[in-house]
Amino acid sequence: MIVDKEFVIGTVDPRLYGSFIEHVGRAVYGGIYEPGHPEADERGFRRDVIALVRELRVPIVRYPGGNFVSGYEWEDGVGPAAARKRRLDLAWAAVETNEVGTNEFASWAEKVGAEVMMAVNLGTRGPADARNLIEYCNHPGGTYWSDLRRSHGYEAPHKFKTWCLGNEMDGPWQIGGKTADEYGRAAVETAKLMKWVDPSIELVACGSSMRDMPTFGQWEDTVLDHTYDQVDYLSLHAYYGNRKDDTASFVAKTLEMDDYIHSVIAVCDYAKAKKRSKKTMMLSFDEWNVWYHSADADRQIERWTIAPPRIEDAYTLEDAIVVGCMIISLLKRADRIRMACIAQLVNVIAPIMTANGGDAWRQTIFYPYMHASLYGRGVSLKPIIRSPKYDSAAYTDVPYLESAAVYDEESEQLTIFAVNRDLKEGLEVEADLRQFAGYRIAEHLVLDGPDPKARNTEVQPLRVTPHAGGSSELRDGRLRTILPKLSWNVIRLTKV
Repeated sequence: MIVDKEFVIGTVDPRLYGSFIEHVGRAVYGGIYEPGHPEADERGFRRDVIALVRELRVPIVRYPGGNFVSGYEWEDGVGPAAARKRRLDLAWAAVETNEVGTNEFASWAEKVGAEVMMAVNLGTRGPADARNLIEYCNHPGGTYWSDLRRSHGYEAPHKFKTWCLGNEMDGPWQIGGKTADEYGRAAVETAKLMKWVDPSIELVACGSSMRDMPTFGQWEDTVLDHTYDQVDYLSLHAYYGNRKDDTASFVAKTLEMDDYIHSVIAVCDYAKAKKRSKKTMMLSFDEWNVWYHSADADRQIERWTIAPPRIEDAYTLEDAIVVGCMIISLLKRADRIRMACIAQLVNVIAPIMTANGGDAWRQTIFYPYMHASLYGRGVSLKPIIRSPKYDSAAYTDVPYLESAAVYDEESEQLTIFAVNRDLKEGLEVEADLRQFAGYRIAEHLVLDGPDPKARNTEVQPLRVTPHAGGSSELRDGRLRTILPKLSWNVIRLTKV
């Protein structure tokens, strides 16, 4: 591997390490919010969860959905709590109490030090409702909606900067799903009104719900025909699983993610060329994660209950390796992907798990996400890699070594994130770092273990944790390291 200061991909936007809280399952109720819990604060938010979120240094959190937002009437979640309506949430067949709404979530986000990426309902609602919501949230005062917010106890505007124009509107599962033309027209008119209220905001248009959608590519092209001049980002969503219990193929799935990103960029650049625009469309990968463990349990959930334990994947070591590879995929296109949200943050396919009335703990995927958020700030560099490869049942020519490098010139730190996909053997790696004269190895963190199916649980919360026992040495500008089998590695170097 060669790592050179001049091989710049782009500056890493801190929002690349964002996350997501949707009103689904126990993400909100029993997750971030549980009045009566020993750790609950004066507003009902769990302090132990807040502490874990702060560990992750999450810069932005998408809210309130997700599929939920396409049927959400935001007015139900503001004002006196006792007067709020209970509603049937058709997206997840649950009852929504509306105890937590826009203002409460804004307060929670402030506690954890995160911005809010707000989503508007373009399923059952449209431009007028989005206009009212942004006036309520962002306008200082002197109008009906902004003064209503002030009457609810929030004198200062929330100043939400980033807004999603609906969610997965191409999906037949989506409340109020639309064709590309229908969505494009609704999105551009909504964008106009919202930016007329607050010209400082940034807007995200819905891309395809996944790469496997039959309209993938065509959807993006049509939506951008309508919205290119009004929006700032196009969204991508991707989830991966190991349903066939084929670990060699599972850890190679990010080859699909790389290709997905490149394909969407190509469509965006085609739209730019058609419009002869000077603007380059950026991407928001605002849903990504491993998701498959909970499918059987979810089918047993009773309909119309409050905060059922839905989509509670218990993550393994191999899942954490895939999450690490997905982070590397994001860093490899940091020039175009400015925001991304691991979906989700607490309990629902999440790095943080809680027990109602009990403890909170870190899942295996917590660690690569935390490492990237803490140490992946700066400039993403393109490492030149020559790696041995393997074939699996689903993929050919899979490199054993997957890696990204981030350089922070101000603090004079270089971080190399590296995954060894080999299930049986350690991987010897030599990296040419002669551009980083005077640097030393600060630490080599490793997440590995003898059992790729090992999990962290409430009973064994520390079964899978990283250690600082990595084997690396730097001599004469050459880094030599051994990456253990099936491992996530963080090699941090600092100027002497």
